[in-house]
Amino acid sequence: MSKKVGAIVLAAGKSRRMGTAKALLELQGKPLFRHVVDRAFANQLEPILLIAGEHGEAFRQVTSPTFPVEIHHNPDYETGMASSLRVGIMAVRGRVDAALVFLADQPLVPDEVVVSLIETYQAGFDKGVRIVRPVYAGMAGHPVLFDASLFDELEEVTGDQGGKEVIGRHKQQLATVAFDNEQWGKDIDTPEEYQDVRNSL
Repeated sequence: MSKKVGAIVLAAGKSRRMGTAKALLELQGKPLFRHVVDRAFANQLEPILLIAGEHGEAFRQVTSPTFPVEIHHNPDYETGMASSLRVGIMAVRGRVDAALVFLADQPLVPDEVVVSLIETYQAGFDKGVRIVRPVYAGMAGHPVLFDASLFDELEEVTGDQGGKEVIGRHKQQLATVAFDNEQWGKDIDTPEEYQDVRNSL
């Protein structure tokens, strides 16, 4: 039976190295986070949750009431990524069989990655697969799919490591999907990286 998969887009980072809200930077005519949300929507993930920090109102201003995303505020965004993950997991709990966790500053993730992760989860579920993660040219990346059976543990994570500790505890339940294109998993953390991505498109 097909599993229902939702999306959690983490967009509450402080963007210290960028000096501005990087998820709101424009790329090909729309903010970075819109590229990520559009991928989730195109692949029928539902619900789609965007976890915002200090720039929550700015996200609302660039989305319409009919835009298919729920914006949730993380009051503890300064403590790191884990707090945003907890907010997302609590909001999606009971509504999905699994959640695909995206980073808002990775706008180059294509449909191929999203589809492959979900298909790997569906095909491997009966064999014990509960986490699916992409590997871009040898480097583990995002988005990462977590089965709902791991939500309790994800609600306990702390600091800036996100779900890494949960992945580490469940290596036997982890499946990876390899992709040759390292650009797909590229974070945009600095003005130079932002310019590099703009120049590559």
